Amino acid sequence: MNAYYSQDAHGPFRLIDIGRLELAEGGVLENCPLAVATHGQLNAARDNAILVTTWYSGTSKIMEQVFIGPGRALDPTRYFIVVVNQIGSGLSVSPHNAPGALAGPNFPKVRIGDDVRAQHRLLTEHFGIQRLALVTGGSMGAQQTYEWAVRYPEMVARAAPIAGTACNTEHDFLFTELLMEAITTDPGFRDGHYASSEGVAAGLKRHAKLWTLMGWSTEFFRCGRHHALGFDSMQAFVDGFMTGYFAPMDPNNLLCMAWKWQRGDVSLHAGHDKAAALGRIRAKTYVMPITTDMFFPPSDCQAEQQLIPNSELRPISSLDGHLTLFGTDANAITQIDACLNELLATSA
Repeated sequence: MNAYYSQDAHGPFRLIDIGRLELAEGGVLENCPLAVATHGQLNAARDNAILVTTWYSGTSKIMEQVFIGPGRALDPTRYFIVVVNQIGSGLSVSPHNAPGALAGPNFPKVRIGDDVRAQHRLLTEHFGIQRLALVTGGSMGAQQTYEWAVRYPEMVARAAPIAGTACNTEHDFLFTELLMEAITTDPGFRDGHYASSEGVAAGLKRHAKLWTLMGWSTEFFRCGRHHALGFDSMQAFVDGFMTGYFAPMDPNNLLCMAWKWQRGDVSLHAGHDKAAALGRIRAKTYVMPITTDMFFPPSDCQAEQQLIPNSELRPISSLDGHLTLFGTDANAITQIDACLNELLATSA
């Protein structure tokens, strides 16, 4: 076990076992415990539920810290907010905590659609929710948001994918391949049979450097934004912030999520016809790219938004690139709040 994935670090959350989950790639999770954090109360009509999905390496704790709170768009005094940690996140069932033969590198391949089917079972069978006022998430959370809106169009009233696409691009696939290779080429990785994350420290540091390079933006570097975050030099930022963030994480967990991220693709619902798949969406949708995002640039997001009925493009302006999602730019978070408030006020 890895103490990083604990209630102390990421709680409070509950583990709710949704039972046997057959996976799209042919594997099976005989038991599928999902780590779930809830905020607020479900009303009598059961129509005030919001689903928040998580991104690569992120957990329900950062969603709470950055996006949820009284007076915010995601206000627990008004809504019942359910944050579900994705499979492979380290809190829900994942390579590092899977039982027996499924542990570590033997963990089965999981797709975005598997997460969404698991979440659907959780919401409908455990909470009795039949309609969601909003589904939202950033990055891989945006991939899940799109999957929800396409797979269950009648259940999603509003959708807000932030800094992510419905169909992953070849460019982004290659980015993610490099992140994976940074880990797997470390001799200490041992084909996934390492004793602890400390044994893969060099690979995790290379992985963190790639995230520094691509997760922020050229504007972030040019403006010396790392100084505003409390670091005297870029090296100190890489070592103290980025490497410090990723170092305790389980490499197999990261690889599980990365493989899933690479293959996010709602066009699979319509014979690889992206327009037909996105045309199924019935939710009022705000597509919210970050202006300096190098993983999911606004042009990729806009091309998809134009295929979605009843949708609007709402770019979030920030110098911090994709990792604006961390909450480093207060003005950007204010913009996200304003968009979500407006969307939630729209009849759907």
